[in-house]
Amino acid sequence: IVPVPLFRLRERERGFNQARLLAEGLKRGLEKQTNGKGLRIESGALLRTRATLPQAGLKVRARRENVRGAFAVVKPELVQGRQVVLVDDVMTTGATLSACAGALRKAGASKIYALAMARATPQFPDTEDQAQAAGVDEPSRDWT
Repeated sequence: IVPVPLFRLRERERGFNQARLLAEGLKRGLEKQTNGKGLRIESGALLRTRATLPQAGLKVRARRENVRGAFAVVKPELVQGRQVVLVDDVMTTGATLSACAGALRKAGASKIYALAMARATPQFPDTEDQAQAAGVDEPSRDWT
């Protein structure tokens, strides 16, 4: 289980990483059902390499650009050949989860599942007159 990381200064300021707390709850719940075999939270596997603007309030294209190249796997041995559950608090366009999944895939994760506590429906004025690409929750979309 890999929580989406905050930039170190933002986490220090906030005092916690909400995705990490959600990952811990997920792990506890799964341990009760499966005896916890093989489940680990790997907070140190994925790193936010630079500060990014908060995604709230950004348009679709700006969200993608904001997180492009912002994540790196610093301990590839923790994800290489493994199935990874990526955990975040809120997903709107999927830009953050996609950027994280790309870094995990590049590091050799065999399969990546993304979970978010909340799903916000994007209502962006910049998308109304554009053809929509496959949405993040469409089954035909390959996120691994």
